[in-house]
Amino acid sequence: MGLHGTGHAWLRYNDMLVDDSMRLGELGQGLDVALSFLDYSRVSLSNCMVGLAQRALDEAKEFAKRRVTFGKPISERQAIQTHLADMYADVNAGRGLVHTAAELCDAGADFTAAAATAKLFNLNMIGRVTDLSLRVHGGYGYTKEAPIERIYRDARGFWFEEGTAEIQRLVIARHVLDS
Repeated sequence: MGLHGTGHAWLRYNDMLVDDSMRLGELGQGLDVALSFLDYSRVSLSNCMVGLAQRALDEAKEFAKRRVTFGKPISERQAIQTHLADMYADVNAGRGLVHTAAELCDAGADFTAAAATAKLFNLNMIGRVTDLSLRVHGGYGYTKEAPIERIYRDARGFWFEEGTAEIQRLVIARHVLDS
């Protein structure tokens, strides 16, 4: 359905031996090692969502300036302006959450809750922004010729990477209850 810009494939290893010196962590720590990467990956994915949402906003803005109905660009219509304003606010809020999580990571602080918060917010944000961008584009946005068509589809792929929205809520709730 989406994510045509990134390659996904199956890797299969048969009869492969890896020397113990190549192991990450100690024997029995596999889950801890895997989970330690999740926070960083959630921030990275959140950053990707902000970038894709910015692109959806940029596409909507440029289309609104070009598209003329009843003698004037649709960018002059209040309904379109409110969509653009909502998209702008969402993108900037998401960007701020990514910066906060990244700063905590860089400082060596615990950033699990910040990473999950950024992922949860940006997951919902990219859905809202691409929905609004598609609405600005109208029927044209639903065609393969419009860049927003692919952006809209690709945005949905973030639902599944590094934990669903439900998982992010559990991580955040644990933090809230422990603090």
